[in-house]
Parts: sequence; C-alpha cells; structure tokens
Amino acid sequence: MYSEVARPHRVVVLALDGVYPFELGIPNRVFGTADGRYEVVTCSLDGRPVRSSSDFDIALAHDASALETADTVVIPPCEVVTILKDGLPQAVSDALAVIRPGARLVSICTGAIVVAAAGLLDDRPATTHWNFAERFGRAYPKVRVDPNVLYVDDGDILTSAGATAGVDLCLHLIRNDHGSEVANMVARRCVVPPWREGGQAQFIEQPVPPPAAAGTAAARQWALENLHQPVTMADLADRARMSGRTFARRFRDEVGMSPGRWLIQQRVFRARELLETTDLSVDRIAGEVGFATGASLRQHLHEAIGVSPLAYRRTFRTGSAVVGAASH
Repeated sequence: MYSEVARPHRVVVLALDGVYPFELGIPNRVFGTADGRYEVVTCSLDGRPVRSSSDFDIALAHDASALETADTVVIPPCEVVTILKDGLPQAVSDALAVIRPGARLVSICTGAIVVAAAGLLDDRPATTHWNFAERFGRAYPKVRVDPNVLYVDDGDILTSAGATAGVDLCLHLIRNDHGSEVANMVARRCVVPPWREGGQAQFIEQPVPPPAAAGTAAARQWALENLHQPVTMADLADRARMSGRTFARRFRDEVGMSPGRWLIQQRVFRARELLETTDLSVDRIAGEVGFATGASLRQHLHEAIGVSPLAYRRTFRTGSAVVGAASH
C-alpha cells in the first residue's frame, strides 16, 4: 500500500456540456486504482449537472474552482462541433485560465480541440481521434497534429486519441510517475494491457485484406521472445514469409510505425522493466534486450524518456538498494 504520509497527486477532471460518459470515467477508474497515489475529483464549470452525449445528465460535486488545486487536469471529449465553428465559450476559457503553472494538462480524444481552441497547443505536437484529425488540423493550423499515434507526451500538455487511448495515456502517466511495476499493477486490476503496440493506424478504416493474407503478428511475437538477439527486419520478414518491402508496408499498416522503430520501442520498454526490478548492470541489461552496448542503451533511453539508466533506476527501483551503481 502507498505511504499515507505522501500527499496524493490531485487529478481534476473537467466535464463540459455533451461530455462522453465512458471517457469521463477513465481517469477515476485508472488513477483511482493506484492505491491512493492519486486523488481524483470531477467538476463542471458551475458545479451543476452537465448534459452527457447519451440520454442522461451527470451530477457533479465540484465547480471549476477545483481546477486551481489540480496537479493534473484532464479534459475528456465532449460535443465539439460548436467549438470548431464558433470558438471556445468564454466560461471555458476562464476556467482553463485558473490552472496553476506547472500543472499537467491532459486531453482524451476530442478534448484536444478544447485545448487547441484555448490556444494552448500552438506550435506543439498533439493528437486526437483519427476521424477528427483532418478537421482538427484545418481548424488549428498552428498545431502539429499526428493522427497516427495513441498519445503525445509534450511534457506539461499530453493529448490522446479516441476512447481507450485515454486509458493508455493514464497508464503512461502512472508509469512515468511511479514506474512500470505500479502501472502494470493498475493495468491488471483494470483488466487492460499495460502497453499497447503501435498507434491509431491499426484502427483507421481501410480495405480489409483477403482472409488468406498473412499478417505480422506472429513475427512481432517472435521478436518479443527474442529481444536479446540481434533481430533485423530481414529476420522478421523471413518469419512472416514476406519480402522485405511487403513486410515493411504490412507492418506499418498494422502497427502504425516502422519495424525498426517498433523494435527500439520494445527494447527500451523491456530495459525499463529490468532497471526497476533487477540489479543487473547497464551493459548486462543492454545485452538482455538486444542493444549492442551499454552506450547504445543509454542513448535510446535518453531519447525515449530524457534520463540516464542510473537516474531512472534511482527513481523507480523497487525492493533492495541498487547494487553495482558504479557500472552505470
């Protein structure tokens, strides 16, 4: 159980008119499963019930003044057609203006449109539901929209794609705040995968391949079981019984990124787990996950999350004290 001495991180969810009930409940369900590490409250602009996108209203116990106390603010999707057409209502702009400096701002699905309409995403990367991405880009040309990813972490502002990508983003935040062990525990309790491969590309409507067409899933599974080997794209293509060009195209269609980028992502993710749960040296971990050297692991980990292996281990190490820190 989490220490009762530490103040829980306060997450405030802002429900706007036309809010989507499923996504509204994601922060409470995910953060609320982390054994008291987070306190989640939900508010409307004036503390009164809000109309949902379904056939019921939602009663809330807080008004927008709760945003002043937030460490993280979450904006779930709502009906955004009016915002795209007429801009952000002044009451919403006023509410967002009270968020304190240093607080994280998180959007789920089309909640990104609310953030963009407030001018907070200008010259920043972001994503939203793929079905709104083109309209989003036209309405807010200063935003660097990436329609292919499940979420974008730009430090103090994070955006996610549709529906369950909000779960992915919340787990990502827990992983960054408390490490993979806690995030994996929360994922198990919520009965969701702790880490999903790829991006939105795999969910975008596209022609269905013939039933006999081979996919890349078996090759990906083989790669995950052999990360300690110097797996190449040629190896993966051979496993899938495809030419390299066909495999690369099919892989990107299914996963939303190149095989090389996916392999690095999986190796870094496995390295993070080993840093948290073992006393292995950086060089040993590099070999276990398929990086040629400890220097290569250091480089890729820094590119992925901006810290060194030693700094990451000191932050998230569980159990006994770190052994052999000088090897880092």
